[in-house]
Amino acid sequence: MLTISCSYSINTPSDAKDAVRPLEIPIGKQVSRAYFSIMRKVSLGVRVSFWIVFLICGHCALCGSRAADSDFTAARRRMLEEQLAGPGRGITNERVLAVMGKVPRHEFVPVEYRALAYEDHPLPIGHGQTISQPFIVAFMTEKLEPKASDKVLEIGTGSGYQAAVLAELVSNVYTIEIVEPLARRAETDLKRLGYTNITVRAGDGYKGWPEAAPFDAVIVTCAPDHVPQPLVDQLKEGGRMIIPVGSAGDQELYILRKRGAKVEKQAALPVRFVPMTRKKETAAKP
Repeated sequence: MLTISCSYSINTPSDAKDAVRPLEIPIGKQVSRAYFSIMRKVSLGVRVSFWIVFLICGHCALCGSRAADSDFTAARRRMLEEQLAGPGRGITNERVLAVMGKVPRHEFVPVEYRALAYEDHPLPIGHGQTISQPFIVAFMTEKLEPKASDKVLEIGTGSGYQAAVLAELVSNVYTIEIVEPLARRAETDLKRLGYTNITVRAGDGYKGWPEAAPFDAVIVTCAPDHVPQPLVDQLKEGGRMIIPVGSAGDQELYILRKRGAKVEKQAALPVRFVPMTRKKETAAKP
């Protein structure tokens, strides 16, 4: 039988020979029995001291967690005041502002970048992708004119943050990410945070999601060199789309509205997004 040797003290005079006694604790099925046998012999003072230390450590950990939460809450408030509703930014939709002040952006950022989660710039999330700066997320969301009854398609799930923001404003969000590890991670994070009205798919966003169409709105968070026709086809009559179009260094964010066979197109803002990538079609076998 494998054992661990240790020592314990009991309530005997300090000069007693057996004040410190060696013990052998068996490893395996007998460990619980040995533990309770020891604890019966250990002095009440030792046991009380153990629990005091345990409770203090637990309290310190809890205090640290609360302090971190408080720091993120304060950072989110500053983000709202300075980056979104501040001079030169002009996000005015109260529903959008409320959601931006609620969704925990730091939960969608890699641990090493969490301290920067509410800063005014994008951050890397791995696999050559980024989470957009807070202003761009708020701007695109506001221009999409989300309604509580809307069904929205997102192309480019990334971290899942934009999907979470939309999920607070609309009925259902369908989101597609071509990088499968990112799709799976976003899905896990969204479920962990309690979002039940978001469906994540790993796949080619250019093709949209025909089975779930038509959509009230489409939001694209990666830049193709043209507006994909499948996404236009999957819009409802009167539906809205916001999409960055162009090559790196020369991109424009466009707002589209479907009117019958025509699509109204309005330039909104110069931007810089990661390019839209496509899955390579498998060559047909002879």
